[in-house]
Amino acid sequence: MEPTRVQTVLRLSPELMARVKRKARRQNKSFNSYVEKILDRETASAFPVLPPDFEVSDEIRNLAFCKLAAPSEEELAGDPKLAYLWEKYGRK
Repeated sequence: MEPTRVQTVLRLSPELMARVKRKARRQNKSFNSYVEKILDRETASAFPVLPPDFEVSDEIRNLAFCKLAAPSEEELAGDPKLAYLWEKYGRK
């Protein structure tokens, strides 16, 4: 099942639009998938991807979740990273 997509509007100069389209074509990608790939790559480092077997000490886990209320189902549904961390470390 493909993840839900949100439609947005970008305002770009004609020159930038042309350059991005050329780069996308060179990589055999659509404009949308090329831009999405770049945005994902540029923002992924803000939240590192942890391997499934990454161990977090109880001390760190307690610091992270001891004062937080459980996230709502809406928050968990809207934030896959939060849902992953809550499922893995937040429920005790």
